[in-house]
Amino acid sequence: MNFKPEKKFGFGLMRLPLNNPDNAGDIDIEELKRMVDVFLANGFTYFDTAWMYCGFKSENAIKEALVDRYPRDSFTLTTKLHSDFIECEEDRDKIFNEQLRKTGVDFFDYYLLHSLEGNRPEKYERLHCFEWLLDKKEKGLVKHCGFSFHDKPELLDKILTDHPEMEFVQLQINYLDWESEWIRSRENYEVAVKHGKPVIVMEPCKGGTLARIPEEALRAFKEAEPDMSAPSWAIRFVASLENVMVVLSGMSNLAQMEDNISYMKDFKPLSEEEKKLCFKAAELINAQVAVPCTACHYCTEGCPMSIAIPEYFSLYNEDMREDLKQKGWTINYSNYDKLTEKFGKASDCIQCGQCEGVCPQHLTIINYLKDVAKHFEH
Repeated sequence: MNFKPEKKFGFGLMRLPLNNPDNAGDIDIEELKRMVDVFLANGFTYFDTAWMYCGFKSENAIKEALVDRYPRDSFTLTTKLHSDFIECEEDRDKIFNEQLRKTGVDFFDYYLLHSLEGNRPEKYERLHCFEWLLDKKEKGLVKHCGFSFHDKPELLDKILTDHPEMEFVQLQINYLDWESEWIRSRENYEVAVKHGKPVIVMEPCKGGTLARIPEEALRAFKEAEPDMSAPSWAIRFVASLENVMVVLSGMSNLAQMEDNISYMKDFKPLSEEEKKLCFKAAELINAQVAVPCTACHYCTEGCPMSIAIPEYFSLYNEDMREDLKQKGWTINYSNYDKLTEKFGKASDCIQCGQCEGVCPQHLTIINYLKDVAKHFEH
């Protein structure tokens, strides 16, 4: 297909620089502008946002940082329609037209039906969203149609069989999830290859998990490539896959972007030996990660008790890596108490299950919150 970007690296706009880390919508626009400038100056063009990213403010932010400051033909803009925000056919256009207004463009280069998993494909079918999206393409409002996916390869195969008109698919792929029995990255990738659909990769660093890896894994990477960061191995692993057209990275400051650009500007695929190092790192990480959360925050939007689920899981994971028998106490106990001043405690969970219903990682969040409460609230 001839619509692939020239470079394989894209700017994911779900995790952006913030003025207030406790407010996902309080985006640091000036820092974002600097990041956009550096990104474009180095020959990269692909920007990926969505209706609900950053407390529904990501699309507004990219208008101010990118669209208002650069000619339309100098960048590629992607956004998405999520089934959780539509209840009737009229809602599709309400959101789409608002997305055009919020971003300030008159067409989207790529448009995705977002998160086709669980029972969501049935809703997209019932509301004729595939046909609706093709109509947008025929009218020139969308250049390329696709969807994002977090589920089993059998379902992916069915969707692509039923809808060969979809031009690409966005998948969660990283070396930690490559053979995961829950995420099944490799199998989903292979289904996309079978159907001849290019892949856009999301979560290449698994929400930062692959940026903070065990010392033994980091040491092995440094012995092979002293100047390469831990995230570089994760991003280069997925970029080395032949059928991948773009790897998205959510970057929350300029330093992260500059690091990513340093190895993606003139990208060289990993060797087979380097790939083996990634799989070895995965073994070491899997032995230490208590909760494989990517901090996407889908779970917190509708939590009736306002529990800071990803933040609590992050603190818990950090403590599980510590030798608590030796330390007995860590700073994370204070960090947890500080968070509970503003958010509900883990023990406040009423087990309504809304979080588990929207979790792309299919985590048993209710049970994990019990573990967090037992650890931090004793």
